[in-house]
Amino acid sequence: QVQFVESGGGLVQPGGSLRLSCAASGSIFSIYRTDWYRQAPGKERELVARITRGGETNVVDSVKGRFTISRDNAKNTVYLQMNSLKPEDTAVYYCKGLTPTQVYWGQGTQVTVSS
Repeated sequence: QVQFVESGGGLVQPGGSLRLSCAASGSIFSIYRTDWYRQAPGKERELVARITRGGETNVVDSVKGRFTISRDNAKNTVYLQMNSLKPEDTAVYYCKGLTPTQVYWGQGTQVTVSS
């Protein structure tokens, strides 16, 4: 079993920054990739960024140049650094961890970008 806990969300003005954290616990050795997703009101959940156990990263075009995904293996934590935030970035942000046999989701953290 693996558990994920997200934190770091909140209310921020347009142009501001937030750093989200996704802390993993449990059988973390089995996780081969961690993704960040988001879901805005009335919309489907969408992929934002992903990072493999080896450190390879990918971010979707809509956030490229503004969002960065990284990891701290010593803390078993994956981060999503979000800069130049826009109102359309408002959503609940979730982390998802993948093992060879299971997919695990965190509970999500709300990000609201508004003046």
